[in-house]
Amino acid sequence: MQDLESLRKELSGLDVELLEMVARRQEIVAEIGRVKSSAGRGTRDYTREKVVLDLARKTARRLEMDEDLGEAIFRLLIRASLATQEQDKVVSFGTGNGKRALVIGGAGQMGQWFVRFLTTQGYKVEICDPTAGQDGYKYYSGLSSADLDQELIVVAAPITGTVEILQELAKRKPSGVIFDISSLKGPLKAALDDLKHAGCKVTSIHPMFGPDTELLSGRNVIFVDLGVPEATVVAKSLFASTMVDQVEMSLDGHDRAMAYVLGLSHAVTIAFFNALAQSGEDASALAKLSSSTFDAQFDIASRVTEENPYLYFEIQSFNAFSPRALVALLNAVTQVAGRVLDGDEKGFVELMEQGKQFLAGRPGDRP
Repeated sequence: MQDLESLRKELSGLDVELLEMVARRQEIVAEIGRVKSSAGRGTRDYTREKVVLDLARKTARRLEMDEDLGEAIFRLLIRASLATQEQDKVVSFGTGNGKRALVIGGAGQMGQWFVRFLTTQGYKVEICDPTAGQDGYKYYSGLSSADLDQELIVVAAPITGTVEILQELAKRKPSGVIFDISSLKGPLKAALDDLKHAGCKVTSIHPMFGPDTELLSGRNVIFVDLGVPEATVVAKSLFASTMVDQVEMSLDGHDRAMAYVLGLSHAVTIAFFNALAQSGEDASALAKLSSSTFDAQFDIASRVTEENPYLYFEIQSFNAFSPRALVALLNAVTQVAGRVLDGDEKGFVELMEQGKQFLAGRPGDRP
């Protein structure tokens, strides 16, 4: 037992040293980021990342370690490094530079994300939310009490609430740039048109990531220009110092794509965990016997069950293009079931091949 305690003490010492080295690595990473920024170079360098990962595998092999473990550790370090460099770059870019920004719905999850993001950029952020404010920020419990003279107004509310907010803004005609972050744009169209016709500088965006996101590399933000390009330019500039991919879409094109990117993927996952729930099987027993595919789907399903069911229903029911995607899902499930129940091996293989060909068109550099 004494030998065990001695070994544990030695291991704890190594753990501390390991974290100290990681901290030192992060300091060097931050300095590299500042050098790259001053030289006008991008934050991410895929060639350098490959060198680092190759070195990790080579070193792990020499030390008779699992090469995959060595690479996994360094992928995590690279991700942390990129997040550090990106955050430093956002701060140094200083888009806000003392300007005022109002986040309507700033107590919500994505509202809080934008509060942090805009504060980092140098904006003096104010919050309007009937629920609560945040310490250190000027707070309005309702839109009627807000002066609306900020240079930037972000609407981060549920879809139905966003419509009402946009309608109120159209009446009051604020001079600053206005944009919503709604997952669907069709239900907002009339209210957005009202803002445009009122002479407001309005645009619309959709961040394709959740409120826990720290690193924007590999993430997308969709920009829907409503015919007021100066507003879209301002919205895009907020993300210019990040590694986010900026995607431009029309309003209808956005919702048509979301019927599959959000609606279909949500529906598949909800159907998956409800099929399990109604199967009579025990979740813990299935988990013990699971395969890698089941584990991956189970993890996704677990995350979806933690999401806001009311928001998910809005995404399904408010999108005019949802029926097409849902019917496609029903047809696909029917086809799979038909091939299996009929013993149609050839037809089943054809379905697999059809999917393989479609997925071959996916870019190979997606994270």
